[in-house]
Amino acid sequence: MFTGIVEEAGVVKSIKPTARAIQLTIRAQAIARGVKLGASVAVNGCCLTVVKISAVGKAKLLQFDVLQESWQRTNLQFAKAGAIVNLERPLRADGELGGHFVTGHVDGVGKIIRWERSGKDHILEIAASADVLRYVVFKGSIAVDGISLTVAGVTKNSFKLWIIPHTFAITALRERQVGDAVNLEADLLGKYVERFLAARKR
Repeated sequence: MFTGIVEEAGVVKSIKPTARAIQLTIRAQAIARGVKLGASVAVNGCCLTVVKISAVGKAKLLQFDVLQESWQRTNLQFAKAGAIVNLERPLRADGELGGHFVTGHVDGVGKIIRWERSGKDHILEIAASADVLRYVVFKGSIAVDGISLTVAGVTKNSFKLWIIPHTFAITALRERQVGDAVNLEADLLGKYVERFLAARKR
């Protein structure tokens, strides 16, 4: 379980297809402290398992094996060496829930259709499928590339977000452009409510 509070923007070092999976290696510093083999890390909001750790100066290289299912359902398939990705370690039982509950199970990939500056902030608009938009509500929460954000508006085919300077500066959003794909995970609470109501109707 994660919270959508990005700890670090790591750098993709390499992507190598293997017989079993895609080998993704990321350079990290802040989150690498204390990370052990088998640990979970949210990479652009996708929960992955650390399978190898290598030291490189003050930083570490974290290696993940990404299965085809995860690769094809997330924007990791568009990542290249040198790109930055959002990283977050799981929520500790005694940790602070600064964002909202994020599972690391991406619901779908959205497309940026508006990305512009407005004063010191930025306006981000993302087109998404009906399967994701059904859970998106005004002033509700959604994880975009693993970032917990508050919905500022919803249309039939998209939703809008306000991005403050701090979020823009410390996350991979600073590299994003119109047309880029972003990972989306809708609020878990909405999914449970829908499930419970459907069961009651039956």
